[in-house]
Amino acid sequence: MSLKFGVSLPQGWAMELEGIKDPVEAYEAMTRVAQVAEEVGFVSAWLVDHFHTIPRPSQEFTFECWTTTAALARDTTRMRIGQLVTCNGYRHPALLAKMASTVDVLSHGRLNFGIGAGWFEHEYRAYGYDYPEAPERLRYLREAVQVIRAMWTQEEAAFEGKHYQVCGAINQPKGVQKPHIPLLIGGGGEKVTLKLVAQYADACNLSGDLEDIKHKLAVLKEHCETVGRDYESIHRTITCLCAIGETDEQARAKFPAALLGRPVAAGALIGSPDTIRRQLAELEEAGIQEVIISFSSDSLQLDTLRFFAQEFIA
Repeated sequence: MSLKFGVSLPQGWAMELEGIKDPVEAYEAMTRVAQVAEEVGFVSAWLVDHFHTIPRPSQEFTFECWTTTAALARDTTRMRIGQLVTCNGYRHPALLAKMASTVDVLSHGRLNFGIGAGWFEHEYRAYGYDYPEAPERLRYLREAVQVIRAMWTQEEAAFEGKHYQVCGAINQPKGVQKPHIPLLIGGGGEKVTLKLVAQYADACNLSGDLEDIKHKLAVLKEHCETVGRDYESIHRTITCLCAIGETDEQARAKFPAALLGRPVAAGALIGSPDTIRRQLAELEEAGIQEVIISFSSDSLQLDTLRFFAQEFIA
């Protein structure tokens, strides 16, 4: 199996840090997951860009995405660090490009830059951001990725759009990676998002069950043909929940009952190593290259990371 594996870090958004009262202790608990994941062979660690917890806002800790990305880049040494995904509506894209360039340098060239249109209306309203309708948010995203690429490739970036304008913006240093930091666009919208991937992205991130994944990859391939892009040049990743146990029964008992049957559980890896191995083989055959695992209720359990790595990475 040539699949690579990333890990979604317990950042607090999904209440993974609930019960830890000291914020420093909570941050270090998250960092330990990244460090052990790196040690056992996970190739990447990923953060979400959210301010409030789900399924409902609470006073539990949620660490901010980009400052945490920067810190993790210094807390680790080999694995790549990325976002699933940066919410475009929360920061101007020219500033984001500058932030990313700086993080790429301080990580010695280990940044993956993930971005999406944004969706969590409650957060937008709470933090005072406008929340346009979905088609408009996608139009913002289309312009944003063009601004970001200009900031990464032009000496004095220029872009004149409806939503964003930059005029002679200098971004030095531009980062370490050549020709630029890899840009991942998250989401599976077939008419707009996957077309944006074909036009502008170096990577995509999908979710869903196997049939969904196959269908969306076929749509992406069609968009690539339309715009003259090599489909194989796009790094294809998925995010999924995982509950692994010695037996299928043990794994099912670990999986949060509240998530069963919900869209977020579509495509979840639940079972013994043999059961999960079959699921992973199907994903690889469909064309997926990297699986980003969220260990859900086990997200702080370092032994679970080691068990998974022993079965699928070692």
